[in-house]
Amino acid sequence: MATLTYIYSDSMAVVGPLAAFAEPHSYDLCEEHAVRLTVPRGWEVVRHVGEFPSPIPHADDLEALADAVREAARVEVPRPAPGADDTGQTGRRGHLRVVPPPV
Repeated sequence: MATLTYIYSDSMAVVGPLAAFAEPHSYDLCEEHAVRLTVPRGWEVVRHVGEFPSPIPHADDLEALADAVREAARVEVPRPAPGADDTGQTGRRGHLRVVPPPV
């Protein structure tokens, strides 16, 4: 992974190792795109020489990922509609009403 940073005032693009924090005009790229990047005519590109190592995950990143997975997996239990009787067979939702079948 690599980070591309544009410096518009200098007509320059810098491709370097993955940044630890986000900045304006910065974009994360895979290694293939970091190596093949081209810039507009008249611009200069400064490119990191060597490999782009994969970032080492921090404990905070792993915890945030685990929390996101837990949140997505959380199942909501449906609540009975307001006005439903004890059997849950009648109720009202918006302008519609559930009517029990005739006996």
